[in-house]
Amino acid sequence: MNDFNLSSNGHLAIEAKDLSCYYGDFRAVKNVDLDIKQHAITALIGPSGCGKSTVLRAFNRMNDLIPVAHAEGEILFHGANIYAEGVDPVEIRRRIGMVFQKPNPFPKSIYDNVAWGAKINGFKGSKQEMDQLVEESLRDAAIWDEVKDKLDQSGLSLSGGQQQRLCIARTIAVKPEIILMDEPASALDPISTLRIEELIQELKKNYTIVIVTHNMQQAARASDFTAFFNMDNDRAGYLVEYNVTQTIFTSPAKELTDQYITGRFG
Repeated sequence: MNDFNLSSNGHLAIEAKDLSCYYGDFRAVKNVDLDIKQHAITALIGPSGCGKSTVLRAFNRMNDLIPVAHAEGEILFHGANIYAEGVDPVEIRRRIGMVFQKPNPFPKSIYDNVAWGAKINGFKGSKQEMDQLVEESLRDAAIWDEVKDKLDQSGLSLSGGQQQRLCIARTIAVKPEIILMDEPASALDPISTLRIEELIQELKKNYTIVIVTHNMQQAARASDFTAFFNMDNDRAGYLVEYNVTQTIFTSPAKELTDQYITGRFG
């Protein structure tokens, strides 16, 4: 396996180089070059079908789980290509975690939801050390005070917003470096959405965050950098513009970007 412990340039978490993603013969994303900054929140925006989620899932090889999917180009993590021969995608997904659009807690206790990931990744500590890991993960996901007295209750008994924070805690427990989030608040009410956005701001102190969102206000509020995607006449997604979020939303370089963020198309 490649050495993903090599130091990179110290500023980038992921580097996509001429990335194209296919489902069978259909090219869903074409020729994407994108540098994701460390300890920052990067939002991927664009109309439905433009490949945002495909790019996000390419960052930790989740697309590999679709039999007809394959990628061309490179994605560098610590300077090494995660698509190189011999790379273990399971290890990649441990280092680069994923939070999905719809909360998906397991039909297990709150405690076991958080402990599960650590266990399958070879956690060898004592019960006391596991207890500490579960508490730290739930604290980092800003849900400990709400669940500390009911850790033996099912994760499915929680509200939607709580379930999503539990899923974030489960991701954190594996100790990733990067957390990918595919519209993590789209199924939540406005109050729960703001809680998730506040949590993301806290998490970037220790993690790099990449988030797909259809919500322009959310991207403007919650992210440091924004990448705007569109699709061409062949319905292949491509990167239109990438910059500091404030620049994207106040003085974008491309007219197409301005039309999208002001609601004139998409």
